Amino acid sequence: MLKTFRFASLLEGVSYLLILCVSLGFISRDYVFTIGIAHGALFLLYFVFSLIASHKQDWPLIVWLMVLFAAVIPFAFLPVELFLQKELRKIENNI
Repeated sequence: MLKTFRFASLLEGVSYLLILCVSLGFISRDYVFTIGIAHGALFLLYFVFSLIASHKQDWPLIVWLMVLFAAVIPFAFLPVELFLQKELRKIENNI
């Protein structure tokens, strides 16, 4: 489940950066609707996968809230990626 959440996190983070690129003028405003719909869907997936992952990993509420809050901060998906890699290593070492 963590690998799926990790993938969703990366996709959501990149889509958020694309939205920011549109607002900064790097990408044409013709793509706002398409990128916006994709980002919205990816954000919802991120939310659901974060709930499932936090439940399966028994994360404290504060950890889940920090992971969720990272979805609204540009480039915060990178520390989440490092956190998820660390969690995956812990799982692999226990097996």
